[in-house]
Formats: sequence, C-alpha cells, structure tokens
Amino acid sequence: MSNPLAATAATPASAADRRLDVFAVGNALVDVQAQVPDDVPAGIGFEKGVMTLVDDSAQAKVLEVLHEQFAAELHRAPGGSAANTAIGVAGFGGTAAFAGKTADDELGTLYNDSLRKLGVEPSVEPIPGAQTGTSVILITPDAERTMLTNLAASATLDGDNISETAIQSAKYLYVEGYLFTGEATREAALRAIELAKASGTKVAFTMSDPFVVAGFKEEFAKLVAGTADLVFSNLEEAQAMTGEEDAMACAAAMHEQCDEVVITLGENGSLLMVDGEAIAIDGVPCEAVDTTGAGDLYAAGILYGITNGLTWEQAGNLASHASSRVVSQMGPRLSEPFTKAEIDAIIGG
Repeated sequence: MSNPLAATAATPASAADRRLDVFAVGNALVDVQAQVPDDVPAGIGFEKGVMTLVDDSAQAKVLEVLHEQFAAELHRAPGGSAANTAIGVAGFGGTAAFAGKTADDELGTLYNDSLRKLGVEPSVEPIPGAQTGTSVILITPDAERTMLTNLAASATLDGDNISETAIQSAKYLYVEGYLFTGEATREAALRAIELAKASGTKVAFTMSDPFVVAGFKEEFAKLVAGTADLVFSNLEEAQAMTGEEDAMACAAAMHEQCDEVVITLGENGSLLMVDGEAIAIDGVPCEAVDTTGAGDLYAAGILYGITNGLTWEQAGNLASHASSRVVSQMGPRLSEPFTKAEIDAIIGG
C-alpha cells in the first residue's frame, strides 16, 4: 500500500458535493454496560479503571457473571470511540457515516440497525462465521470505568473496507487511534487517510488513550506533523505526546505542526488552538455518573460545529455541554438529544 504521508491531494470536491459532515473509521464494538459495586472488577480478575483487551473465552466468562448477577442492570448499545462520535454528530443534526466491521450475528444486527436508527450510515457489510466485538464496561459508584474489550470481528477491518466514495463526500475524516493497535485496522486507518488527503477531505485524528500514544508515539508524531488537520487528545495523552506538562505548552507544541489542536481537561474544560490563537473553553459542572463517551461526544460537538458554520468557540461550548450531559447519565448515548433551541442558547444564536 502506498504511503498516505506522501499522497498528493486531488482537486477537492465542492462544498455542495460533500453530503457528509463526518466519515468516521474505528472499531465496531457493542458496549455492554453494568453498574457494579466497587469490588467487582478485582473480583473477576481485572484492574479497576483500566482498559484491558481480552479474548473470546475471557469475555464469555465475564458476560456470564454479569448476566447471572446484574442482568437487570445490563445495557447494550452500539459503541466504539469513532462510532460514538459519528452518532453524536448525527444527534446534533449533522450527517455522518461509519466504517467498522461487525459479524453476521445477533449483536452485529443490533449494532448496524441501531446505527441506522440513530442517523448514521454503516459502510461495511457484516462478515459471516465470526463474532461481533464487545466492550464490557463496569461502572463503579465513583463513576470509574473498567473496560474489557474483545475486538473479535472489528479487528478484521482493513484497507479494502474503506469507501473512497464516502470519504470523497465528507468534509472531515475522523480516525481513532485505537486502530493502530492491530495490523489490519492500522492498514484501514492509513488507507482512509490516504484517500482523504487525495480528495481534499480534512483529517481529524483522536489519540484515544495514553497507552496507545506510548506504543505508537513515533507514528502519531508523523500524523500530527503535516498529515492530520485536527488532533484531539486529553491532557494525559498530550503530555505523553509532547513531553510537556502544562496544557498550554502541550497545545503550542502540537500546534507548531498541526493547524487545529483540541485538548480536553476534564472538569476544567478544554483548550483549543487554531490559527495561532488559544481558546479556553469552560467546563460545565455536573454530577458524574458514567464517563463513558465523554471525549467522544466532545469531539462530536466540535466536528458538528465546524462543519455547520459555528465558530471554534461556539463549537467548543457546544462540545463542553455535550460531554457534561453524557457523563451525567448511564451510557455513551444522550438520553435526551439537544434541541435546536438548546443549541442556539449555548452558542448565543
């Protein structure tokens, strides 16, 4: 496969031809969430607050325990970081499609049917003879998440599954850093970036997790330096990437190489750096119940805003309200989408 860093941009499509605000690429995982007592993660053999990759057998045992002990509290929904963001964009009234691989099984049908109902176009056909990936999310009373992820079919997404037509019709490609942990999914990410650069579609990249940054820092540095147009990270990821401690120093270091930089700061809000200007966005106070999807919904607010005529400050404020609302409830889906009146009030419209 050719190197996306060397791809030559073709003549960009006109704005009228770009029917999608965002084309997202990521792991297709059904989130299985349960609120559990504080001692459950350790009790089933996992470190609390950490994301762990598990195989089919281990995940089956965990699901068996959850069904036996917490059946009433289990909640299943389409998930995966990039899919959450695509769903968020659609929820604001934008247009989005998603490339992620599921299996031709009950969970795969649930996943793709749910995406369509939520306004997101699935762009990859399910595969037979496999299992759809799952992410078991154990939420303790302190709102801490322990994530057990079985990639299953999602790990087979590759470059052949990326739709050139969809990318050409999108304003932004959104790629999750988790894809770089697998050979096939890394190929899918790089192929998507290559096609985006060739068609004039902007590239947004999220670093996903500090452990991913640690494992792929050199490759991520190449993405930040001249390939990605927009980079999302939280403070810990930005610190790991730049070696700086202060949020402003992290943003400035990345902005030297990337036009649009977003660093989320938890309850302290976020920091945007665009065109040499630093824009501080206040956090929105809330009582945290479940932090699943906070960063994903924040990215959705930014991407929806900048593809639908909002200023960066307006987009940041919308994103801040979105992430606050989603952590105030269970699950990565907003139980009550933002109304147009609410959006107008947030952005000062």
